Amino acid sequence: MTPTELRATSGLAAIYAVRMVGLFMVLPVLVLYTGVLPGATPFLMGLALGVYGLTQALLQIPFGILSDRVGRRPLIALGLVLLIVGSVVAALAETVYGLIVGRALQGSGAVAAVVLALTADLITEERRTRALAVIGLSIGLTFTAAMVLGPLVDRWFGLSGIFWLTAGLGVVALLLLFFWVPRPLHSLPHPDMVPIRGGLSQVLRDRELMRLNVGVFILHMTLAANFLVLPLMLVTGLDLPPAQHYQVYLPVLVLGFALMIPMVIRAERRRALKSSLLVAIAVLLVVQGLLPFANHWLILGLVLVLFFAAFNLLEAMLPSLVAKTAPVIEKGTAMGVFASSQFLGIFAGGVFGGALMAYVGPTGVFALGLVGAMLWLVVAGTMAPPSHLSNRAYGLPPPWRSAVGELESRIGELAGVGEVRVSAHEGAVYLKVDPACFDEGGLRVLFTSWPAQSTERN
Repeated sequence: MTPTELRATSGLAAIYAVRMVGLFMVLPVLVLYTGVLPGATPFLMGLALGVYGLTQALLQIPFGILSDRVGRRPLIALGLVLLIVGSVVAALAETVYGLIVGRALQGSGAVAAVVLALTADLITEERRTRALAVIGLSIGLTFTAAMVLGPLVDRWFGLSGIFWLTAGLGVVALLLLFFWVPRPLHSLPHPDMVPIRGGLSQVLRDRELMRLNVGVFILHMTLAANFLVLPLMLVTGLDLPPAQHYQVYLPVLVLGFALMIPMVIRAERRRALKSSLLVAIAVLLVVQGLLPFANHWLILGLVLVLFFAAFNLLEAMLPSLVAKTAPVIEKGTAMGVFASSQFLGIFAGGVFGGALMAYVGPTGVFALGLVGAMLWLVVAGTMAPPSHLSNRAYGLPPPWRSAVGELESRIGELAGVGEVRVSAHEGAVYLKVDPACFDEGGLRVLFTSWPAQSTERN
């Protein structure tokens, strides 16, 4: 990457990371305040846990679309300000209702798609995959960091301290945005990265994409619901003080992540994506069935390792499957709907899990994830075998800007090309290719050739 692209990648990954760590730090500690915060009930604490997912889901796609009109940086700044304001409201909350309002405001800064759009503005098509990999890695590390930092910050500064720290991280993200991340020379629509208005109806009608959306909804519903019980299990079942909960979360997350990596590599190399997906869902189902009986630290530790291994594997595979399944020109829209489904799952897990915790107890909460995993196993079992095509994006060579039709036709004849879309307006070439036989050398040669003069101009 060029120095400018390195600055853009590092800055945007950091913005993404500090925002997410602030949102997730409350996950392992919030339910412990059910008997402490005035007005708190299991249902209302579940709502406080999950309500940010509702505002994220509602605003994720509109923010992405609006960024094409008003610009990336103003919307990212607005989203970070909302995160900061929501964090301050939550930190100052004296009742559970103030906490719910603060969490809803935190989630209303739904700038994930806008950050990706700015990434696309600043990084050339050929090097964009590396930048996205760095951002993806930061998200994975963020979750682990949040699970460890949450109990530690809670020990030193209490629940309000977590929200004050989140507000501070939001300020750091604003400084990075204005003083480190470069300004783009221009902003163009990036349909492979960001939702577009015309693609939403087609994405919602695609049954294969909807199966994946159902899956990510259930996965994050289960995660949110489980954390209405797991911290209490560590306190009451294992007699572990909240300040020491990181001693459980850190090793099980690291071990779960370590188990996930070879499974992802195997699924890609052996083209066993569907079977690996089904195995991971089955493991999730078994874990949900075992959790009510995990009353010994060793048993609970093993079950949590399996849970996070399955969770991390599914978290890595599902976006990849969406990218492989969606039409190349509507991948950004498909990813936007997918992200909204994910956040709706967090909201549902908080609300339904809180209600079950209030009226049924922990067993009912774990049963929610169990039933969800059963349903998901059936839905995933009927999905078509996913393609093994990869998405590629390239800059459109200037000589070809007036001969888009001819270029599309000639690229489609190259070995390994499954789908092609050339956009003169965006100055980009979007492809789905089979990496095993894609003739990238032929594509480079084609890019350097001159379009035929007789070709119909577009």
